[in-house]
Amino acid sequence: MKKLIALGFACVAFGQHSTEAPAPAVKPAEQVYKNIVELKGIPADQVGPAMQFIAASLGVNCEFCHVQGKFEADDKGAKKTARNMIAMQNMINKNSFGGRTQVTCNTCHRGAARPVAVPAVLESDAAPTPPAAMTPPAGGASAPTVDQILERWVTAVGGADAMHKVTSRAMKGVQSAGGRETPIEVLTKAPNKRVTIVHSPNGESFTAFDGTAGWMGNTGRPAREMSAAESAAYAVDSAFYLPLQIKEMYPQLRRGRPETVNGVECEVLNGTAPGKPAVRLYFDKSTGLLTRLMRFADTPLGRMPTQIDYADYKSLNVMIPLRWTLSRPNGRFAIRIQDVQMNTAIDDARFAKPAGEVK
Repeated sequence: MKKLIALGFACVAFGQHSTEAPAPAVKPAEQVYKNIVELKGIPADQVGPAMQFIAASLGVNCEFCHVQGKFEADDKGAKKTARNMIAMQNMINKNSFGGRTQVTCNTCHRGAARPVAVPAVLESDAAPTPPAAMTPPAGGASAPTVDQILERWVTAVGGADAMHKVTSRAMKGVQSAGGRETPIEVLTKAPNKRVTIVHSPNGESFTAFDGTAGWMGNTGRPAREMSAAESAAYAVDSAFYLPLQIKEMYPQLRRGRPETVNGVECEVLNGTAPGKPAVRLYFDKSTGLLTRLMRFADTPLGRMPTQIDYADYKSLNVMIPLRWTLSRPNGRFAIRIQDVQMNTAIDDARFAKPAGEVK
């Protein structure tokens, strides 16, 4: 199970494309794992995300409920309690919310193994600070439409013509996580191919989208195909012309309430589409550039967010961020690009999943 959770850290997160191949059939969880009870019937590749959701909601690791090396064992009371809680959550959502996942583990736990049932007392004599009121548009100005926000984004990047003059990028830099820096390469190619290579002392790790599906691998081990949900998420990251592709990927984009991100006032767009992760896009009101993208992965127990913050934009024929920070409930890392080569020749084989061990 640790391996399942660790997989979530490997994706360096951004395009769904019409050439996607149909996902292979996935067996039910009970046909792949032993002693499945409350999660019977869900696809086997959703067991890992469901466990990640519980771990993030309770702030625990796998051994809180499971016996190391014997995950099927029922020796720990916490595992039996977790089953009862899943049944309770499903019952509440079925009876009170028409089957929609509105109540989750995180509703009560909020990162604590034991939910807090008693309201906190005041710890000072200072008056409580009321939530900030939303600021209406100045001077009665009307809010921008979805199309206007997207058009401003395209203009801020440099325009469609300038974007199409670039068809590939080879980037090198460092990945920072847990106080360590590791060399990294990010190769991207239009319209939607991407591979990220982390050069660690123990070998290289790969996260890639070949234009149709995603895969992951480590030096000396067989590569594995991403699940349909993982592949759809990484496809968003792989869209080379994202400002031009987003409307096709998410035809039902709608405006959200303006928000402030890291002190920057932002316009917000929300997008959903069948087979794709729900997304939320934040655009700097002053520049029109994308400052944050959030993806939401559906699990059997609730949605897991992935947040990507963009910074250090630089004009290299078009405006691109040279730093992005990827944050999840169970991990966070940053990528800082130090060198960019535009329109360099990149063999399509660099994006293809190896037939045997990754070299």
